[in-house]
Amino acid sequence: MIEWFEDLTLGMRFKGGEAEVTRDDIKRFAAEFDPQPFHLDEAAAEKTVFKGLAASGWHTAAIAMRLAIGARPFGPHPLMGLGVDELRWMAPVRPGDVVRIEGEVVGLTPSRTKPQGIVRIKWTLYNQNGDAVYTFTPLGIVPRRPTP
Repeated sequence: MIEWFEDLTLGMRFKGGEAEVTRDDIKRFAAEFDPQPFHLDEAAAEKTVFKGLAASGWHTAAIAMRLAIGARPFGPHPLMGLGVDELRWMAPVRPGDVVRIEGEVVGLTPSRTKPQGIVRIKWTLYNQNGDAVYTFTPLGIVPRRPTP
């Protein structure tokens, strides 16, 4: 089990759960946080580049974050970070899609002055067809193993 920075290795992989995205979820999130026609109205969405209702990218990001937390890559420690690199939306998320997340450790940097390290995990969200729809690489803070 991962508990400390020293337990992580480059190339280590994580798999998380999955989530179904519903029409109501898409519209509810968009109404509050991203009220654009292609997230709120099927007829209007048909006339856009999306050619149909699509989840807000920020909704997709929120779902991915929830699934990443569920994967518990840092064991008992929370997912606290310094930022996010390489955030990309590659394909729209549609009503009825079932998305899942996978991650790979791509960077490990121990702090020289603090009892922690910085971990970069490239997370990819896939739809039910195996198509990558979203990717992001957060910089996570993980405590180092206490010295006796």
